[in-house]
Amino acid sequence: MARARLTVLLAVVFLLGGWLGRQGSRVTADPAPASPDESYEYTLLFSRVMQLVRQDYFDPSKVGYKELTYAALKGMLSSLDPHSQFLDEEAFADLQRETQGGPFSGLGIVVGEKNESTVIVSPMENSPAGRAGLLPGDRILRINGKTTEHLALGTVGDMLKGKIGEQATLTILRPSSNGPSSDQVFDVTLTREIIELHSVKDPHLLAADVAGQDKVGYLRIEEFGQNTPEEFNRALDGLEKQGIEALVIDLRNNPGGLVDAAVEVAGQFMPPGTVIVSLKGRSPDQDQSFRAKEGRERPNYPVAILINGYSASAAEIVAGAFKDLNRAVLVGETTFGKGSVQTVQSLGNSIGMRLTTARYFTPSGKSIHEIGVTPTLVVPITNEEERRIILAEAKRSLTPEEKAEAAKADDRQLTRAVSALRAVRAFRLKH
Repeated sequence: MARARLTVLLAVVFLLGGWLGRQGSRVTADPAPASPDESYEYTLLFSRVMQLVRQDYFDPSKVGYKELTYAALKGMLSSLDPHSQFLDEEAFADLQRETQGGPFSGLGIVVGEKNESTVIVSPMENSPAGRAGLLPGDRILRINGKTTEHLALGTVGDMLKGKIGEQATLTILRPSSNGPSSDQVFDVTLTREIIELHSVKDPHLLAADVAGQDKVGYLRIEEFGQNTPEEFNRALDGLEKQGIEALVIDLRNNPGGLVDAAVEVAGQFMPPGTVIVSLKGRSPDQDQSFRAKEGRERPNYPVAILINGYSASAAEIVAGAFKDLNRAVLVGETTFGKGSVQTVQSLGNSIGMRLTTARYFTPSGKSIHEIGVTPTLVVPITNEEERRIILAEAKRSLTPEEKAEAAKADDRQLTRAVSALRAVRAFRLKH
């Protein structure tokens, strides 16, 4: 009987492997060559281990075929790099809602990996994480007492997820600008809730005490989702109706998102047909260039883009294109350096996988992977300064202590960007 079950399982594994190969052929090159004997040997090994676990493991509630297969797929994909991930039904649905701009349940935290640690790339505005005062760069040491050390990002993401109303206690290490001896370690308990995603925030004309007599528009893009181009167009149309003469696009702490959305936003400021970003995959036939589309091109007013160490992925595509094509001045700090592209593939039955399939390159052919995009004007700020800026921009009630901190906010990066824009305008008017 055991031999019969093993034979059936082997057949299922071979069929699954062939089906996945056909699905993956749309975006990946031919797999590494393997002899039939090698393929059979390791498929047999996988099947044998699964069968032994099902037969001998002491807790029968944990050895269902689905549970063991999902666990194996999670381990397989997470072993490749920090960004490849198997997506079970809940994770796949969450990802679809997030990229489509729909609401989802969570803590409002986007995580990344930096220096082999799990860091908060962006706490979403008006989310449990944002209201608790968590900051970009905070390291997550533990989740409900379980360490995140050596865990894949996908696993950490799964630990952060949960149902509405469930709580999670995070142990946070907050680096200090004064060195490791001044780092803070503290616990914060957050309650999961529905997170509403609106990626384009706070479009307005900057006040005269910042911009002087110039009409300088400002908007912030929190991430690049399916609805970002539409939201961006609506916000920028409103600013242009107010007669803006220059524009600041704030991409600080933007964790990225969809390549298409980033290309559509950047493409509005470039001549049609201009290459915004190039992707290079495993084989030459996977290489692809994304270009600015035909359509309405924005007026040629000066643009400044604010970036920092937590501007990542699609945000770096936009920053890199504007810099390489001399369409904007970049102000702030070198970006995160995530230059790999993940393709999301449906595997049927409401599950999927996120797989690293390419790296992207700026219009001049530069890779920013693990390097980042350097600003035109380097303006570093301390962790304390950043916290004050975030508090000053917060759309929530502040405690008396937070109000006192917010009152000290001095956004030197924004001030420097406006100064650069005013200088460009003055130069143009004279010439």
